[in-house]
Amino acid sequence: FLCSPTEPILAVLTYMGYGILTIFGYLRDFLRHWNIEKCHVAREREEQKDFVPLYQDFENFYTRNLYMRIRDNWNRPICSVPGAKMDLVERVSPDYNWTFEHTGKVVKDVINMGSYNYLGFAENSGACADAAIEATQKYGAGVGSTRCEIGNLDIHEELEQLVARFLGVESSMAFGMGFATNSMNIPALTGKGCLILSDELNHASLVLGARLSGSTIRVFKHNNMQSLEKLLRDAIIHGQPRTHRPWKKILIVVEGIYRYAQYFLCFCDPFVYF
Repeated sequence: FLCSPTEPILAVLTYMGYGILTIFGYLRDFLRHWNIEKCHVAREREEQKDFVPLYQDFENFYTRNLYMRIRDNWNRPICSVPGAKMDLVERVSPDYNWTFEHTGKVVKDVINMGSYNYLGFAENSGACADAAIEATQKYGAGVGSTRCEIGNLDIHEELEQLVARFLGVESSMAFGMGFATNSMNIPALTGKGCLILSDELNHASLVLGARLSGSTIRVFKHNNMQSLEKLLRDAIIHGQPRTHRPWKKILIVVEGIYRYAQYFLCFCDPFVYF
């Protein structure tokens, strides 16, 4: 990754902006406390003070004083397919983003920079839509069972073979992506006496799966192969702490596509997996 000389300046200015907003936020909370400024945010009732609080104080502070000022940039209602371009419902706020009103107009052909539709699966026309219609007509809308029972289709086998050929490994396993995929399958792959080398920016599902496995976890710098290689060499040379026995398995966990955590396994050494 290349770093621009202006990036430290941008970071400093960003933190300064947050600092200024925080200072003004405390000032506005002071005005709200004395009813000089109206407060729209939900608050705990006096009779509920002995119960576990529903709202965290700083979360409320951030929401009402920082997030609310720029809330109009998020949660935008759309009225089209979330493709490369989409249509937005135009809205205005009479009270600085506490509430919104629809104008009845539509903002056309806005570039979509915030969707998980990386490969165009959400389109209603084109190659992906045609393939989905063909697959639905041939296989139905779902298998209604797990793969270990009667839910294993020939296209599942074909997908795993294709992935294995692409990665240059003997075989692969495909799962329906989701939080539970990573958090539940990593404990099935490793356990006590195993080592997990995890990227420092891995998704929370991968972090949870690693912790649930009971394996020893060591973190390497994001996308830094030198950091990973050093940890891997040390693990192979020194083995487990105290006993110095070889690790039963070493699992390197990284993300495949941003936000969608994936891990690929290919069997190399008797106890090294990647």
